[in-house]
Amino acid sequence: MPKLIVTIFTFIILTSYFVNVSSSESHGTKSPPTTWANTSPYGSHERKTVLQFYFHDVMTGESPTVALIAQPIGDNNNSAALGFGSLFMADDPLTVSPDPNSNLVGPAQGLYGAASQEGVNLIMGLNYGFVDGVYNGSSVVIFGRNSIMNPVREFPVVGGTGVFRMARGYAVAETYFFNITSRNAIVGYNVTIFHL
Repeated sequence: MPKLIVTIFTFIILTSYFVNVSSSESHGTKSPPTTWANTSPYGSHERKTVLQFYFHDVMTGESPTVALIAQPIGDNNNSAALGFGSLFMADDPLTVSPDPNSNLVGPAQGLYGAASQEGVNLIMGLNYGFVDGVYNGSSVVIFGRNSIMNPVREFPVVGGTGVFRMARGYAVAETYFFNITSRNAIVGYNVTIFHL
């Protein structure tokens, strides 16, 4: 009887080992042929992807990527464009470098609004869709408070699609360029995503 128990125990340990090795190998992935992303295994059932790209928010000029869709009552001349209660729709390009003419990674589409009565603090909900490499057709959703006057901000990643299905994580945004007159901005994003 003791030999039978030892044999069963050994079988369970070996089976558990081979299942874990097989599972981690099936979730591994080769590095994609992009310069803005890196994916690696994370734990036994997840992958970790780190993305680096630049967000171009153009409020004025020949081709704005942002539209004011609601403003506070009584503000007909748009004087409080970033004032409390203003709401914007965005379709901002994401690129591999701060140069707007660099390779397109995808668009950031969604809403953001001035949600603070003091200072400039936006609440934003944007879908970051990707069109490059193995991430083509995938997206992540970032939703959170954006204190745009702080040079560095952090937001939660609350979901994703495609390669990023079941995504969770965080994004660190750092202002690269901001013109207070035109309100145009370029923001560097470093996004860490844990996903299936």
